[in-house]
Amino acid sequence: MAADSSTIRVKNRTARWLTEVFQPPVVVTVQLLLSPLAQEGFPETVVYGALAALFVCVLPLVMLLFLVRLGKVTDHHVSDRKQRAPVLLMALGSILAGLLVLHAVVAPASVVAMVLAVVGGVVVLAGVSPFWKMSGHAAAISCSVVIAVLMLGAAWAPLLLLVPAVGWSRVVLRAHSVAQVVAGSLFGGVVMAGIWWVLQGLMVP
Repeated sequence: MAADSSTIRVKNRTARWLTEVFQPPVVVTVQLLLSPLAQEGFPETVVYGALAALFVCVLPLVMLLFLVRLGKVTDHHVSDRKQRAPVLLMALGSILAGLLVLHAVVAPASVVAMVLAVVGGVVVLAGVSPFWKMSGHAAAISCSVVIAVLMLGAAWAPLLLLVPAVGWSRVVLRAHSVAQVVAGSLFGGVVMAGIWWVLQGLMVP
C-alpha cells in the first residue's frame, strides 16, 4: 500500500509539473519569441516577438490572475468550463489590440502570421468552451512543437514527445478526458499549425 501511495504521489507531482511548465501562456510566449526566425533579421527582430507575447500572453495572464484573486475565476487554468469563453474573449481583445500595435510598428510578417494563427485557436476554443472542455494545454503544445519542427527542421522532431506528455498530465489531474486531450492535440497540431503554414506562405516574402 505504501509503495502504491508513493507511486501515485510521484505521478501526480510529475503531472502537475508538466501542466505548470507547459501551460499555454508559457508555451505560446516561446512560440512568439521564435516566430521572427522565419524571416531575415533574427535575432534583432526578436523584440517584435516579445511585443506580440506581451499582448497575446502576458497581459491576458495578468488579467486572469487578477480575476482569480477577485474570486471571479476558479484558478489560472480556468478549470470551470463555463468561465472559459469570457476569459478567452478577454484574451482575444488583448490580442487584437496587439495586432494593431504590431501593424503600427511595422512588425515582421512572420510575427503577425503567428499571432493570427493564435487568434484562430482562441476563437475556436471560445466557441467550443460553452459546450465542451477541449484541452487548451494540448492545443498549445501541439501547435507550438509542430510549428517548431516545421521552422527548425526534422532534427527537432523529438519535441513532438511533449504532446503526449502534456496530454497525459491533464488526464492524470482529471482536468480533461482522453477525448478532450486528443481533440486539443489534433486541433493545435493540424488546424492552428496549418493556419500558420498557410499564412506564412502568403505573408512572408
